[in-house]
Amino acid sequence: MKSKMIFGFHAVTARIRHEASSVEEIYVDATRHDRRMQELLHAAEAAKVRIIQVDDQRLNGMVGTRRHQGVVAKAGELSLARNLDELLDAIDGPPLLLLLDGVTDPHNLGACLRVADGAGAHAVIAPKDRAVGLNATAAKVASGAADTVPYITVTNLARTMRELKERDIWLIGTTDDAEKGLYEADFSGPVAIVMGSEGEGMRRLTRENCDMLVSIPMHGAVESLNVSVASGVCLYEARRQRLAK
Repeated sequence: MKSKMIFGFHAVTARIRHEASSVEEIYVDATRHDRRMQELLHAAEAAKVRIIQVDDQRLNGMVGTRRHQGVVAKAGELSLARNLDELLDAIDGPPLLLLLDGVTDPHNLGACLRVADGAGAHAVIAPKDRAVGLNATAAKVASGAADTVPYITVTNLARTMRELKERDIWLIGTTDDAEKGLYEADFSGPVAIVMGSEGEGMRRLTRENCDMLVSIPMHGAVESLNVSVASGVCLYEARRQRLAK
């Protein structure tokens, strides 16, 4: 089983809670003895996970950042769906997907995964090129959602969108200049919500492959929302409509 490093209290605690058997060992800052660290150590001990005390410098070197909060875990990859067909074949009920067209900030990707988990989305789909990829920073920001929401990367996003259409999944893109608003769209059936990149929005071909374009109503001075916030607004509207049926 291929191993990776995950770090931060939320991400490591979530992995222990979700699938402790996949955690090979946990490295912790030997100088931290606060309540938060003690709670994590108790959880790790209860799950019979090996704990190794190290210094802060070693933790920095393991993950390439100082934002590890004093805890790094070496863990195996979880068996989430890793391709589109496998994912769609396993879904019971109307799919709810989030497509990200070129999100390059790992903090935004992590936040998108977190909100996708909260809203019950079945997967986040993104292109392999011109996108950040699921790195350690994105996994930390996701606070455990990287282990529960399949993140599927595809070679050609436009072709993937056409494949989704062939499976009768409605593609709803978000853009500031759309004639229809978010609350005019029907999200109750099989839907993929399409979000553009942080700066440029959706690429032309991505936009052309959408079945419908909607805008999120903005009532203040700010013209647009962060991509992860916009994803949350749309996904929870979809969840609201599904619960109302």
